[in-house]
Amino acid sequence: MPLKIYNTMSRKKEVFKPVKEGQAGMYVCGPTIYDYVHIGNLRAYVFADILRRILKINGYKVKEVMNLTDVDDKTIKNSQKAGMKLKEFTKKYEKGFLENIKDMNIEKPEVMPKATEHIKEMVALIKKLLKKGFAYKTDDGIYYSIRKFKDYGKLSKIKKENLKAGASERVLKDEYDKEHVNDFALWKFWDENDGDVFWETELGKGRPGWHIECSAMSTKYLGKQFDIHTGGVDLIFPHHENEIAQSEAGFEKKPWVKYWLHNEWVLVDGKKMSKSLGNYYKLKDITDRGYSPMDLRYFYLSGHYRKPLNFTFTNLEAAKNTYQRLKNIISEIKKSKEKKNKKNINAAYKQFLEILNDDLNVPKALSFMWEILRENKLNDAEKYELVLKFDKVFGLKLDKEEKIKIPAEVKKFVAEREKARKEKNWKLADELREKIKNAGYYVDDTGEGWKIRKL
Repeated sequence: MPLKIYNTMSRKKEVFKPVKEGQAGMYVCGPTIYDYVHIGNLRAYVFADILRRILKINGYKVKEVMNLTDVDDKTIKNSQKAGMKLKEFTKKYEKGFLENIKDMNIEKPEVMPKATEHIKEMVALIKKLLKKGFAYKTDDGIYYSIRKFKDYGKLSKIKKENLKAGASERVLKDEYDKEHVNDFALWKFWDENDGDVFWETELGKGRPGWHIECSAMSTKYLGKQFDIHTGGVDLIFPHHENEIAQSEAGFEKKPWVKYWLHNEWVLVDGKKMSKSLGNYYKLKDITDRGYSPMDLRYFYLSGHYRKPLNFTFTNLEAAKNTYQRLKNIISEIKKSKEKKNKKNINAAYKQFLEILNDDLNVPKALSFMWEILRENKLNDAEKYELVLKFDKVFGLKLDKEEKIKIPAEVKKFVAEREKARKEKNWKLADELREKIKNAGYYVDDTGEGWKIRKL
């Protein structure tokens, strides 16, 4: 079955046909590095990682570009509040983001460009838009005129004539001296609020708008037309709509991007995540409560990317327990020395690929893996080989031994149990094993000594 993906532009599943045969170029809207990313952001990056992995197992050579927005209103304002230079301030959150994606086992993109290092490319595109009449100058900046682009609204299905002031939160933040409330800033001329953040260019002293950054960086590394652009549903309008308008006007390529893929929101206890509601979580908040990044990754994989995911600690606990059960099963079946039948393995893997190729149906693929582990049609050696192949997509580190932080009390019980076993005091040894179990751990007695694992 060929790979089919849901294209936000057409609102239907389409067979993936890349610009260049055998290659897949994808652009992922990365973070604005003014703070640590939250669990909603992380879902978007795990989703893009899954897409990347599925493209790879389908035989495509993937080139992924993920931007780092290191200059905008938020980065400037927060760096000033922190009393730090912009570069020094954003470096801190860049480092935090790279640590987060490593912890979440997200494969690092081939290119991670920063906005501040691509001003030249942005200026060149803005000059083209001015020359072609799609952009205009005012006292405070250079703006894109959405009325000049006849296809404006084709991604979000919003009609230009229906746009009103306040159509989006980001529009209001971009509201300067412009002809139409929904025209957006390509270049903002310097004012005293920007402090020492500016570039002297042919356009004048200033800095780029938010939307122009992605158009300039994506095309530099992927070409004037490329395959896939991803992001959260909140970016469809205005960000991705504006990217299309400026890119197709500037580069004269239609479609500029062939496939648009968007993941849905992460809700918390059924509500939108917000600092004011106290339901705003970052990865550290999760790990501080004793959950691993792989517990969170398993939770993300349990829901289809086009459906909202409701985060609760009850749901995360269920994901953690299921993931640990899976690890325990794999730890047992990997010991098998049974002879493998390649036909059995290939037939099951073909089914797995067909499931995934129907719009990245990871929850169904997870269920299929559990089905295989529970049934008796395949032996343990075959199951183990399949799980390793499946995990190239899931990215759950299923074959990696987890480093377990054993509480001091449990270590004490283990030492006392070993002493009781040496003294052949089996009653005491059994009592101590029960205490260890009640603390959430299990002791395996092997020929190489004891091993402890989480229940």
